[in-house]
Amino acid sequence: MRVGIYGGVFNPPHHGHLIAAQEAHTQLGLDVVVWIPAGVAPHRQVEEDPGPEARFEMAELATVGDERFRVSRIELEREGPSYTVDTLRQLREREPDDELFLILGGDQALALPNWHEPLQVLDLATLAVFERGSSTRNAIGITIGRMAGAERVRFLQMPRIDISSTMVRRRAAQRQPIRYLVPDKVANFIGGQSLYGASEPASTNA
Repeated sequence: MRVGIYGGVFNPPHHGHLIAAQEAHTQLGLDVVVWIPAGVAPHRQVEEDPGPEARFEMAELATVGDERFRVSRIELEREGPSYTVDTLRQLREREPDDELFLILGGDQALALPNWHEPLQVLDLATLAVFERGSSTRNAIGITIGRMAGAERVRFLQMPRIDISSTMVRRRAAQRQPIRYLVPDKVANFIGGQSLYGASEPASTNA
């Protein structure tokens, strides 16, 4: 199978995440995109973190009913920092014949040399990168172009979607509507669990 690996904190998952996953599925001809919420993010503190279980549940709510996507607990079940290389190794051990594509934003691709075991990451999966702002194909090529495996990088196109998890959290805290920024099921979960300062369900659909 051709499998997209889509990792992140998803705090919360929003429609920009869904569109990126859809575009990766289509442009790469994938069989499935696996969403992998981070257990313990290794390179930064997760702001206003409701906990990995809540983030996992929101990812499931965001993707439910779409057969192109599934959500994995692989990083929640592993102790210690959620290093991408360890996740890719586990997936490779489970399904050695699968072709893995690691879906990244351009900013993440630029930071790759500072990751834990970046050369092994490039050996285990093909990078599939969305260019963002100054994180252009040229800048990424300069940064990682000489790393073994970088010649296999695929660049993806995506409509500009100005939604961020930070925006959603801020609006929830200010009691502003978040419907249409996130799926209704996620909006209601945020309100029902009083995440990010929200005080009530945030949409009219259950």
